Amino acid sequence: MEYDERLALFRQTRLNPFDRGEEEDGPQGGKTPPQHEARPELFSGTRTHSSDRTMDLGLAEDHFSRPVGSFVASDIEQLKLAIEECKKLILELPEHSERQKDTVVKLIHLRLKLQELKDPEEDEPNLRILLEHRFSKEKSKSVKQTCDKCSTIIWGLIQTWYTCTGCYYRCHSKCMNLITKPCVRSKVSHQSEYELSICPEIGLDRQDYRCAECRTPISLRGVPSEARQCDYTGQYYCSTCHWNDTAIVPARVIHNWEFEPRKVCRSSIRYLALMLSRPVLRLKEINPLLFNFVEELVEIRKLRQDILLMKPYFITCKEAMEARLLLQLQDRQHFVENDDMYSLQDLIDISSGRLSCSLTEIHTTFAKHIKLDCERCQAKGFVCELCKEGDILFPFDSHTSVCHDCSAVFHRDCYYDNSTTCPRCARMTERKQDDVSDEKEA
Repeated sequence: MEYDERLALFRQTRLNPFDRGEEEDGPQGGKTPPQHEARPELFSGTRTHSSDRTMDLGLAEDHFSRPVGSFVASDIEQLKLAIEECKKLILELPEHSERQKDTVVKLIHLRLKLQELKDPEEDEPNLRILLEHRFSKEKSKSVKQTCDKCSTIIWGLIQTWYTCTGCYYRCHSKCMNLITKPCVRSKVSHQSEYELSICPEIGLDRQDYRCAECRTPISLRGVPSEARQCDYTGQYYCSTCHWNDTAIVPARVIHNWEFEPRKVCRSSIRYLALMLSRPVLRLKEINPLLFNFVEELVEIRKLRQDILLMKPYFITCKEAMEARLLLQLQDRQHFVENDDMYSLQDLIDISSGRLSCSLTEIHTTFAKHIKLDCERCQAKGFVCELCKEGDILFPFDSHTSVCHDCSAVFHRDCYYDNSTTCPRCARMTERKQDDVSDEKEA
């Protein structure tokens, strides 16, 4: 190597303070490296063996400083040139070699540096409110997320990003001012109901060949953007608003008892996720014939009716209140309020068999407390006034019938074989007539 070339390489190496640890391995290639020197030295650090090589992200050296060698990039354009040069070098190096792996690591850090220059770190507020979204600044730097607005990766290490605490909408800080869709939770709060028609398509021409959400031009041929149909709304969306996510569609469950996930748009999947546990489906009004074909629904309805009959016992029982027995259904609060409202999660669990097992276990626990464990609850049982035989009866027993007027409990066979009126109802009617007669005499 000529003296002038050595001097130039030495000066260039000395100008980069982050490369002093590599001076002992010889000069790190200048702008015109000699033919006999290996070009990978532009990106390799201190020479080590495979077992000792550290693939870290900034612990051993400052990868976010200016790259070594000829890639002294101080602005975006120079970084882009350095990245392209790094790509070419990776293709030229031997496959799976140590130098190629080191070069790939350098390429990653160059790209991170480029992204950092494009999105400089700013002091962002921890909470921002926009279109009823309540965006909270995220602290995590390691979890890789995707921006719901621009559909690109959020690099938490160098980018500021937010998540809506209501609908879990995620986006870059730079994308927040571009958001046009209101928070889905507001729709859930004001309009808690499902679309109950199966894929109510209106046609792409009725949408003016534009995305139903962002109004981007779309077509079935994919020019300029692919039209993707949401199976829940029946409308067409662009690839930015429809990521081919899948979800169980309520209309298909109610009408066809079908639980196969279908492709839905981003706004629909967030809406369905928020509505999943809300009891808004009154099956006996929407599709009463479903009970004729799904035996599990009949079983669950009977268990829920029994639990409603047990509830008055627990409300007036001190031991049951102290044991908080009703809190076993705190995840399905509507089960202790009515027997005809269902959530989509209820129907999914019924189909899988999970709800039947858990509800049967809770039913057994409740019945055991009333009939065996608690003397106060046992004292509230009934004796069949028709046959005056047998054990104490309770309204939730499988072999009993309950009078609809006075709630008296009888053996089922005795109740249906009885040709007269309910003894308790007759007694109460007679008592009312006596009270009226006494008032007239007075």
